[in-house]
Amino acid sequence: MADFRSFRASAIVLRHSDWGEADRLLTLYTREQGIVRALAKGARKTTSRKAGHLQPFTQITVQLAKGRDLLIVTQVETVNAFLTLRDNLEKISYAAYAAELLLRFSYEEEGGNPTVFKLLTDTLQRLEKEADSWLALRYYEMRLLDAVGFRPQLFACANCGREILPEDQFFSFTAGGAICPRCGDGIPNLPKISIEALKYLRHFQRSSYRDASRARPSFEVQKETEALMQGYFTHLLERQLNTPNFIKRIKA
Repeated sequence: MADFRSFRASAIVLRHSDWGEADRLLTLYTREQGIVRALAKGARKTTSRKAGHLQPFTQITVQLAKGRDLLIVTQVETVNAFLTLRDNLEKISYAAYAAELLLRFSYEEEGGNPTVFKLLTDTLQRLEKEADSWLALRYYEMRLLDAVGFRPQLFACANCGREILPEDQFFSFTAGGAICPRCGDGIPNLPKISIEALKYLRHFQRSSYRDASRARPSFEVQKETEALMQGYFTHLLERQLNTPNFIKRIKA
C-alpha cells in the first residue's frame, strides 16, 4: 500500500465487528486500494453519526487516515444503502455470499481493482432489484473468476485441447475446465456437465449482463451449474464457503 496519511476512497462495507468498548472494526473493499481494514471510533455509541453509514453491504465514500496499526475512518457518506436488499433475509444472504467469495479470493495490500469494485456494486444492485437472484450470482461468479485469474476453460478440452462439441462433457476442477468425453472416460471421479449447463456458463463468460439476462435455464440446469461452481470454488480455495449452507437453511 502506498505511503499516505489520509486518502478518500469509494468502498463497500463487507463486514464489521465490535472493537473495544465503543468502536467498530470494518472490512472494506475499496476501488482504490482493494481490501482494507479500518477502525470506526465510537461507531457503536448511540450518538454516533457514522454508525448508519457503516452497515454491511453499504456503498460509501470514506475518508481514511493512517493510524498506528489500523486505518481510521474520519468521514463517511452513504452512496447507496441498498435498503430494499437488507429488508429481505434471503437477498441479504446472497449479498453475504458475494462478499465472502470476494474476501476468499482477495488479500490486503494487493491494490485496487476498479473492475471488481464495479462488479460487486452492480451485483448488489441486481440482487436488490431482481426477483430471481440466480442469474446475478452465477454471472458474478464467472466474472469474478475472470478477474482473479481462474477463468475456467469452456470452449476447448482442458486436457487435450480439442474443441468442445455440442454434447455432454466432463468438468475437471484440477484442470480448470471442460473435459471432452474421449479424455473424461479415462479420468476417474470427474463430475459430468450437461451441454445445457455448459452453454449457460459459456454465455455468462462472454456476454454482457444485459445479454446474459435473457437466459432461461430450467430448474435442473440451475441446480447443476450452482453445484458445479461450488465444487470448483471448494477446490480452488481448499475449503468450503460458509454462506451456501446458511442460504440452504433459510430457503428450506
